[in-house]
Amino acid sequence: MFGLFETGFSGITWGSVVMIIIGGVLLYLGIAKKMEPLLLVPIGFGVILVNLPFGGLMESIVEGRVVESYVIDGEPAGVLSRVFYFGLVLDIIPVFIFLGLGALTDFGPLIANPKTLLLGAGAQFGVYFAFFIALFLGSAFPDTLHIGVKEAASIGIIGGADGPTTIYLTSKLAPHFIGATAVAAYTYMAMVPIIQPPVIKLLTTKKERAIYMKPQLRTVSKREKIFFPLVAALVIILLVPKSAPLMGMLMFGNLLKECGVTDRLADTAGNAFMNILTILLGLSVGAFMSAENFLKPESLVVFALGIIAFAASTAFGVILAKVMNLFLKEKINPMIGGAGVSAVPMSARVIQRMGQQANPRSFLLMHAMGPNIAGVIGTAVAAGVFLGMLG
Repeated sequence: MFGLFETGFSGITWGSVVMIIIGGVLLYLGIAKKMEPLLLVPIGFGVILVNLPFGGLMESIVEGRVVESYVIDGEPAGVLSRVFYFGLVLDIIPVFIFLGLGALTDFGPLIANPKTLLLGAGAQFGVYFAFFIALFLGSAFPDTLHIGVKEAASIGIIGGADGPTTIYLTSKLAPHFIGATAVAAYTYMAMVPIIQPPVIKLLTTKKERAIYMKPQLRTVSKREKIFFPLVAALVIILLVPKSAPLMGMLMFGNLLKECGVTDRLADTAGNAFMNILTILLGLSVGAFMSAENFLKPESLVVFALGIIAFAASTAFGVILAKVMNLFLKEKINPMIGGAGVSAVPMSARVIQRMGQQANPRSFLLMHAMGPNIAGVIGTAVAAGVFLGMLG
């Protein structure tokens, strides 16, 4: 006889209830508030699914690790655990998302104003700032917070505001942190218009925010756009070999876009393929957020340090722009340094809006896109540095 004890109701715990509520909150933020809906909606639904008792969707996940077997106690491994294993642990999904990003990215503003590459690099100091704080907290409270050097690196990379890079690095170094770090990264990316303006205003005067920059960048030739991904891939991967999977796919996707003879491939990579990967990524990340994996003190630290990392990256970018102005004959608006995080193009739009408020004649969007795009490269390089040291 089919009784209550055979249903999922008998297995509900306070932890699963909390996680189902968290999943509902993520769905609300994605649907009602339109905060990164393409990621938060699948993540939120995945959280709910994995925390419904006895569903077996992630039954091969043990202590934050995927058991490399398709049969567990005579039963097939959960379908989402298989997606997780092949998609995230083997780095298929994050790496191929960089292929799609490359096919959607225009490096023109960066090529037209190469010094903005420094601003994208400068913003990565926030990553290392949060890394050392996390490392300190882990050593100061070892009994409460199980944060070692690999977990600290996974937390610090949130400051780059690049979800796929965060997931890629965490899957390599601390897979049990994927749920917390991924949700933190995408949540703070969606909160760019809230987080960045106060930080930028704190570090700049109204006169600095009103600095006028000529709206027209120089015209970038087709040849330059074709050679850029080739040269960038060679130089960056030779300097930081561990960045090869991310940088290789990013630059390959961009070459498909710019070479002019692979339009079909570029369109597929940037649209249909990217949408498929986004669905798989969201569900896989959400499915990793079971109560036993997520409801730990470390998760709260991830969210707290994640926003510190993001704010610090914005701050360091602005500070570097102000330092550059000490040596530049033609001053740049220091706010564009805040766009050195990888939140493309949201951060650049925030800078454009703030620039208009300070000076109605100011059009900073294309100037901010340079460091914004450079931030994508900078975060991938930072991940490569961590992997080279710790992987």
